[in-house]
Amino acid sequence: MKPLICIPMGDPAGIGPEIIVKALSTFDFSNTCRLLVVGYGDIIQQANACCHTPLNIQLIRAVTDLKPQPDIINILEPEYQQQTFEPGTVSVAAGTMAYHCIHHSVKLAMAKQVDALVTPPINKMSLNAAGIKQAGHTEILAELTDTKDPLTLFQVANLKVFFLSRHLSLRSACDYVTTNNVIQCAKKAINSLKALRVEAPHLAIAGLNPHCGDNGLFGSEENKEIEPAVHQLQAMGMNVSGPLPADSVFYQALNGKFDAVLSLYHDQGHIATKMVDFHRTISITCGLPFLRTSVDHGTAYDIAGKGIASAISMIEAIKVATSYLPKMN
Repeated sequence: MKPLICIPMGDPAGIGPEIIVKALSTFDFSNTCRLLVVGYGDIIQQANACCHTPLNIQLIRAVTDLKPQPDIINILEPEYQQQTFEPGTVSVAAGTMAYHCIHHSVKLAMAKQVDALVTPPINKMSLNAAGIKQAGHTEILAELTDTKDPLTLFQVANLKVFFLSRHLSLRSACDYVTTNNVIQCAKKAINSLKALRVEAPHLAIAGLNPHCGDNGLFGSEENKEIEPAVHQLQAMGMNVSGPLPADSVFYQALNGKFDAVLSLYHDQGHIATKMVDFHRTISITCGLPFLRTSVDHGTAYDIAGKGIASAISMIEAIKVATSYLPKMN
C-alpha cells in the first residue's frame, strides 16, 4: 500500500484550503501516495467552489475509511467544532481551528496511522490571538511530540540549507554564533542528512561577515567562533568545510560541491533558496518522530478567498515528502 500523507488544513482564513484543493485537483499523486486532509468539510468545500476545482468532498470518521480516488478529497474532521471566521482576517477562531487540525494530525502520525505531514501556512497573529504561544508550526510540532530543538532544512532543486538560528533578531542571531552552537547544529545537520539517505554528507558552513571577515577586518566571529568549530568537527571525522563566504557558498552547493549549507541566520539562507525558486522552496523539519514538509510561504490574507493563490509550493511539498518516504507497493 502506498504511503499515506496527512495534510492539516492550515489557517482557514488564509489560502491554505485553496492551495490544498488546487494541488489535489491539478496533480495526480496516485502513483506515489495516498492523501488525507484533516480539516472541516464546509471550509474545504468553500475553497473548492472558490477555486472551481472538480473535487468531491468525502468525510470519513477514521483513517481506515479512506477511499483514495483521483476526484475525491478525503477529509477527517478534528474534534474541535468549526467556528465562524472572516477570510483574510486575524481571529481567535481561525487560529484555534488551525491549531486543532495540526494537533489531530500529529496524533495520527504519532499513532503511525499516517506516514508524513505536509503543512499549508498558518498565521502567527491568529495563533497568538487564540492563546497559542508557539511561534509557528515547528515550535508547535516540537511541543506536541516532545522533541527538543528540531532542525529546519530548506530544499530547492539541488540546494539544501540548514539554519543555525531562524526567529531571532539580527543582533541576537550574531550573538548566537558561538563555537558550541555551530558544533551542535552541524552535528544535527549531518545526522539529518544521513536520515534522509545522503551518504557521507559534506556540509559547508557559511561565514557571518562579508568575505568571512577578511581575517578580522570586518568582524571576528569567523576566527574566534566558526573556525574552531570546523576544526573540532573535522577532528570528530565529519566532512565539514568553512567558514565560506555567504555570497558564493550557496551557489557552490546548488551546483553539487556540497550536500548542504549551514546558514547562520534566517535571511541568509531564506534569500539564497528563494532566489533559486520562490515557489518550489520547501521546508523540512528534521528530528521529529515523523517526516514533515511544508510550503514556505505565508497565509496571504490579501488574496484569501479569491481563488488565485498558486498551488505550486503545495504540490512540491507533497512531492518532496513522497521522495523521502519508503517506496511501498
